[in-house]
Amino acid sequence: MSTQPGQYNIPSVQRRADFDLGLQFLDSTGAPINLTGWTVYAQVWDRKRTVKYADFNVTYIDRAQGSTSIALTDVQTATLPDEVYYDVLLQNPAGLRNYYLEGIAYVSEGYTEP
Repeated sequence: MSTQPGQYNIPSVQRRADFDLGLQFLDSTGAPINLTGWTVYAQVWDRKRTVKYADFNVTYIDRAQGSTSIALTDVQTATLPDEVYYDVLLQNPAGLRNYYLEGIAYVSEGYTEP
């Protein structure tokens, strides 16, 4: 069964700062997808998908409730251009893969540097 990915554009990722986005995956009825045994993948690319900038770090907050977070470290955000493309791919226990989320992340310059 194919899934049409949701769209979410991240309004601001600060360059040279840690970034974290909490996600909850729901089925078509609005019920949480039980992610027990599932694997979540997420990456950041250029528009043409010729340059991969980073793999998001995935944390499973509550698998039974479909709750995760995806994060980038300050080192990863330091080299991002002003606009990057990302998506989130879920693989179920049977090995089937579907994209559940995609969008653009807009990166802004942080001015304070320790």
